[in-house]
This record gives sequence, C-alpha cells and structure tokens, in this order.
Amino acid sequence: MAVALVTGGSRGIGAATCRRLATAGFDVVVGFVQDAGAADTVVAEVESLGRRAISKRVDVVDEGSLDAFVAAGAALGPITAVVANAGVARAVGSLVDNALDDIRADLDVNLLGVVATCRAALPAMADGGAIVVVSSVAARLGSPGTYVHYAAAKAGVEAFAHGLALEVAGRGIRVNAVAPGTTWTGFHRDPQRPATVAASVPLGRAGRPDEIAAAIAWLLGPDASYATGSVLEVSGGL
Repeated sequence: MAVALVTGGSRGIGAATCRRLATAGFDVVVGFVQDAGAADTVVAEVESLGRRAISKRVDVVDEGSLDAFVAAGAALGPITAVVANAGVARAVGSLVDNALDDIRADLDVNLLGVVATCRAALPAMADGGAIVVVSSVAARLGSPGTYVHYAAAKAGVEAFAHGLALEVAGRGIRVNAVAPGTTWTGFHRDPQRPATVAASVPLGRAGRPDEIAAAIAWLLGPDASYATGSVLEVSGGL
C-alpha cells in the first residue's frame, strides 16, 4: 500500500499527477484550496482507476491546515510520496506595477508553501519515500516583465530541493524538482498565454499537464531510485 499527497491537486498539473499516480498504484490525497467540486472530480477519476482517494482542503502556508492534510493521508496508510505542487501568480506584469501585498502572497505560496508542505509531511513519511517539488523554467529564465518574483521563488524551490535531498538522504528519502515550461492549465491569468508563447518554444507548442505528470511520477517511482537533489526540466527545449 502506498499513499501520495498532492497539493494543488484539483486542477492542471496537480490533477494530472493524481491520475498518473493512481495508474502507478498509489492511493491519493487530493489537496485543494478553493474548488471542492473539481477536487471531488479528481477523486472520482482516481477511484475509477481502482485506487482509493480523498479530497482535503489545505492552505499550504498554514501549519494546522497542513498537519490535518498529512493526517488525512496517514489515515489511508504509509505516506510514500509527496508532490508539493500548489502555486499561484496574483502579481503579473512589471515588478513596479504590482502591489507588495500581492507579491508577498505569491512568495508565501510558491516558496514558503513548498517548504512548509515538506516540513509537515516528513515526520509521517515512510523511510525510502520520495518528494517532488514543482518548480518552473522561470527559475532559470527570470520571466522579465511577467513575474520576476515568481521566478525568484521557483529558484528558491530548486535550491531547497537540493538541500533537503542531502538532509534526508539518510532515511532513503529522495527529493527532486520538476521544472515545467509553459503548460496548458488554468494557472495563467490570460487563458491563451500558452498559445501566445508557443512560437518561442523550440518544440513549437506549450506542454500538456499529463506530460509534466509523467515526469513527476517517474521521479517518485523505482526507475528513479538513484535520482535525488536533481531538477528535471520538461519545457519543450526552453
């Protein structure tokens, strides 16, 4: 029996990851913050694949909420996988044109939320488990004029993944990051942004959530047993 916790699991990359992990034999806790209906749909999809699933509201910057999220997973069985995927971009555009409160909220979710999720989950994780944190190629590209603060947070996520991998290696827990490029999800304020940026992608298109989910599932699985502290870019060549 294996249980995976997925934050931001009700839509986009998170939802695709929940489905992919179900096919790999995981029971899944679908973390969500707003759309309970979407989370319940993902639960039904996981169950249709023959695995158990529950949805659980979780605020990744609230310690009590995270503890309850982890406890819900532990009630299903040993937690062997964690996907810290929740993200947000409230502040979009040039840095000086955005309110500091919106920038701070983005930094809290995109960096502190990843750190806090791992901190809450680690005591309940089985030795030999695996964690994947979701970064972005923005960490390398910087996203000027769009959300440089988001890029900075994601660079922090990658540094965190490397450091935490070393910290928990003695327990046999692996920690890696996946860095997607622009992907067709509801994350973007402009729903057509993936189409707009497609011309700048060497492969000529934006990614699909299932393509990112496949990379996450690989890093959580036995075929990646010697991978830790790494960043896997899935970006069409950006």
